[in-house]
Amino acid sequence: MKVDALLGLADLARAGDEAARLEALGYDGGFTFEGQRDPFFPLALASQRTERLELYSAIAVAFARSPMLLAQIGHDLQVLARGRFRLGLGSQVRAHIERRFSQPWSRPAARMRELILAVRHIWACWNEGARLDFRGEFYTHTLMTPFFRPPANPFGAPPIWLAGVGPRMTEVAGEVADGFLVHPLHTPSYVRDVTLPALRRGSARAGTPEKKLVLSVQVLVVSGRNQKEIDSARAAVRNQIAFYGSTPAYRAVLDGIGRGDLHPELHQLSKSGAWAKMAERIDDELLESVAVCAPLDALAERIHARCGAWADRVSLVCPAIPDPGAWSACLPALQGGRR
Repeated sequence: MKVDALLGLADLARAGDEAARLEALGYDGGFTFEGQRDPFFPLALASQRTERLELYSAIAVAFARSPMLLAQIGHDLQVLARGRFRLGLGSQVRAHIERRFSQPWSRPAARMRELILAVRHIWACWNEGARLDFRGEFYTHTLMTPFFRPPANPFGAPPIWLAGVGPRMTEVAGEVADGFLVHPLHTPSYVRDVTLPALRRGSARAGTPEKKLVLSVQVLVVSGRNQKEIDSARAAVRNQIAFYGSTPAYRAVLDGIGRGDLHPELHQLSKSGAWAKMAERIDDELLESVAVCAPLDALAERIHARCGAWADRVSLVCPAIPDPGAWSACLPALQGGRR
């Protein structure tokens, strides 16, 4: 499998340097996410300092942008990266779309499906000379004059990867996307029982039941180079699971392991800002159901055992140890099992 790492965004001006370091360490890809910074600017810088590193957003909030804007960003980053860009999209949740981005929210799965189809339609206009005439329920694009039409992309349109947790959004990925971004809050049983069947249903609906989607998996890990790092990792991953578990959209993962009753308590604690108390509710059984907990020299073997049968690429997520160099010793063993 391929192994990716987060492009840290503490210093935007150093995004290119960080990407070059990832490439030197042997990583296959580098990704950003929509947090405190826009996810696309660091990728533009990274594209100019790397030669083989695949670059993607995991994720950019789709509903914060129009299909035309996403098409333009994806087109330009594919040129800058010389064919190494992947447009990773996610829906976010209603409160953020309406109250943070001031954008409309309705029927997210149907809206996402149409948004991706609109982006592809725009790319076909630019790259293949097709007439721009997209008319949907949520988006309409019918005007493209020569002055605003970019040259055809010499590297082709970038792949679109979609993130999801619930079955409806996951089906959309199977139907219209090229890859699927597995959320850090997952369990092997949830992927087996919910995610993979939903992807297959989506592909069947599109008439492409044999379509092979790229599955990119963020894996929460509890490990480290010494006991201090391991203890820090354990505490940080408890916090992360508690945060995710407080979000209504992610309750289904907890339901899948018989812990759904924990969600209302976590949700209520989050509303009062009791983050420390939330972490205390994540016991060892739950922690080890969601995260891979193993010594550093056994981490690659445990990750392969967990998701090697279906994951095409993985990234190791541990908020307490953000330095990708901490995991570089695992890379050869992880990559040795390439599919």
